[in-house]
Amino acid sequence: MAAAAETTARQEERAGRQPLASLYDTALLDLDGVVYRGKDAVPHAVPTLLSAADAGMHLAYVTNNASRTPDAVAAHLRQLGLPAEPSDVVTAAQAVARLIAEQVPQGAPILVIGGEGLRQALLEHGLTLVDSAEDTPAAVVQGYRPDTSWKELAEAAYAVEQGVPWFAANTDRTMPTARGIAPGNGALVGAVAAATGTWPTVAGKPEPALHRETMIRTRARRPLVVGDRLDTDIEGANRAGVDSLLVLTGVTRLPDVRKAPEEQQPTYLAEDLRALLEPNRLITDWREG
Repeated sequence: MAAAAETTARQEERAGRQPLASLYDTALLDLDGVVYRGKDAVPHAVPTLLSAADAGMHLAYVTNNASRTPDAVAAHLRQLGLPAEPSDVVTAAQAVARLIAEQVPQGAPILVIGGEGLRQALLEHGLTLVDSAEDTPAAVVQGYRPDTSWKELAEAAYAVEQGVPWFAANTDRTMPTARGIAPGNGALVGAVAAATGTWPTVAGKPEPALHRETMIRTRARRPLVVGDRLDTDIEGANRAGVDSLLVLTGVTRLPDVRKAPEEQQPTYLAEDLRALLEPNRLITDWREG
């Protein structure tokens, strides 16, 4: 514990002299609440990320949201003014699809509750998609989709109750939108859990599967996780032994950080992404609060 505190102190001292964008080769950026809220960019996010990229920092976009494909996410980022390609995007859908493919036969039927991003990721692993517990699925998987119905949740519950292995892309209870905080995939997973008395294998942050998927795809050597959630982004980074920057542009507020347990404490804290380039914008006294 003392060693970890000493490391953090040294990092903060270095950050006081150098921008984070020069200390780390890759920013592993969460999306919702960090880069955008709904369709709109978070203030200061786009110009800051463009400048960080110009300074040599690789930008990778890592999201627990499994509803959209990497192509769709990259297109959204380009609309905001960021030069993103599908290969720059890593999703919980990709991570959970790999988990499932490692545990079921090639071509196995999978009961899918989720959006196009999850469906595409499963197809890329050669799995077969079904929508009923009567189709004898080898696994059930849930990912976020805003129009998920009671009927779909019921089909998932029927299969899980029969002992079919159950997976979830993520269990984020909430997600930030342009209108405010809305229920996330974790709320929908909770409905099936309440009906069945069990819990799925989870791929998304803070679990290790998404971090593993990210390392496979980005080949980052000195990564910095950038997120807005303590219980997913920051805890996941700490579990993986990776430094993190928490920005207060999404779900988390400063009082939340001050009362968070040690496993959810970030390496760095800032109001917004400008701290990647401007060390004076880092908040350094929250641990004293």
